[in-house]
Amino acid sequence: MSELGTTRDVLLLDGDCGLCHRLATFVDRRLRSDVDLAYRPILSADGEALIATFPEALQALDTVYLVRKGVVHTRSAAAIRTLLYMRWWWRWLFPFAWLVPKPLRDVAYRTVAKHRHRFFARPKVCTFRID
Repeated sequence: MSELGTTRDVLLLDGDCGLCHRLATFVDRRLRSDVDLAYRPILSADGEALIATFPEALQALDTVYLVRKGVVHTRSAAAIRTLLYMRWWWRWLFPFAWLVPKPLRDVAYRTVAKHRHRFFARPKVCTFRID
């Protein structure tokens, strides 16, 4: 795994998706002060290099990735685990969201992902906070 995924946690999002941009902004504004979370577009050099280190079955997915403590999470598991980086009033939602069975969460995730470009305009420029 690249240095980015081992030294700090990273959230890989679609850089061409209005929903992903809004979610990255939403999460970034609500991060705990002790959190070190990097954001990268999937198609960026860093994103592609990191994905190349994943197991082959994960590399082919068209999804959001969260590399948390060196472990790769995808789809709804990545989205729900993102709550753990946020301030307490968001973190308390994690156990409730986790109670929903993964197959149901992933169906909901795939449905939203499939139709996200219909409801959220594509950004002209990827503006993730990259540091």
